[in-house]
Amino acid sequence: MELIEIAKSLKEAKENIILVYAFNATGKTRLSVAYKDATKQEEQHAGVYYNAYSEDLFVWENEEETQLMIMPSSLNKFHSLLDEEKIREKLKPFKPKYNFGFIFHPDSEDGIESIFFFLPDDEEHNTIKISRGEERIFVWCFFLALFEVEGWADKQASHFFIDDPVSSLDDHNIFITASTLYDLIETHYKNRKFIITTHHIGFFSILADWLTKGEKSDRYRKLTKLFILSQKSGDLTLESPKNDVFLYHLHLLQTLEKAQAEQLYTFHFALLRQVLENIASFLGVGQFGYVLNQIGIEDTEQVTRIINALSHQKVYHYQTEVMNSDNTDLFIDVFDKLKAKYNFKLHAETAA
Repeated sequence: MELIEIAKSLKEAKENIILVYAFNATGKTRLSVAYKDATKQEEQHAGVYYNAYSEDLFVWENEEETQLMIMPSSLNKFHSLLDEEKIREKLKPFKPKYNFGFIFHPDSEDGIESIFFFLPDDEEHNTIKISRGEERIFVWCFFLALFEVEGWADKQASHFFIDDPVSSLDDHNIFITASTLYDLIETHYKNRKFIITTHHIGFFSILADWLTKGEKSDRYRKLTKLFILSQKSGDLTLESPKNDVFLYHLHLLQTLEKAQAEQLYTFHFALLRQVLENIASFLGVGQFGYVLNQIGIEDTEQVTRIINALSHQKVYHYQTEVMNSDNTDLFIDVFDKLKAKYNFKLHAETAA
């Protein structure tokens, strides 16, 4: 399929919330452009977008005084309506270690010229450069605030197309970003379409879990459609993971193996649950408790209840906590038995 065909199929999908896991180098950003072209109404954009072009509007100026410059765009005219406090509110879940301020162009219609950052306790506001990950979080929160400015998102009100807001982020901030996006969905799902693309299997899986199996899944399940975008023999394909559940399970397993070696957080139970459900689906059974029994977990009902509880905790929405020792032991027991039972090949064989 061509990108424009895929864009049209996403446009025609009856579901309001579409999650697309896209393998690397498949053209996610180009898909957002194709979707923009497919949905234009009399040469006017029907929806709003967050993608690589959004991030590229922000460029560091380090010659004289370190500042994050904003390149001119059609969005500049809305900058004067942006509230710094609203951006700080969006940033709060990420617990930033900096403060910031705006410098406007002399002509207010030209919007914000640059943004300067400084340490919270620095009364002289000596400028600092924030990290790449901090910059990406700030830009995401900038756009979350901009979505609420009158005249843009409320006028281009057909859809939100969100492409990979988690580039350059660690796992902790990836899941906080998922929470902020879930909040955006909660606010607008009744009257707008969401198309969310990502290369990050954890981000994809946790959103899929919240929307289709979480505490509010009765509200969202029938409105949500999951896809995997991949390239086969030079041709793009858009497939449902329900029809080919093992297309991405190895990515989940690799993510969990890495977390087990480095640092486990409570949210990793949601990814483990995804793996268990994929295997259950592949085996033709409805509940992942069957898989727990097959791999040798003794009290499958109790372990199922624990995994369900940890996968649906509201705490997922607002913070990411380090897994306690009891939960760590349980996670390792299930994960190790899972790998031993099914003998997954998580890494390519190396030549002798």
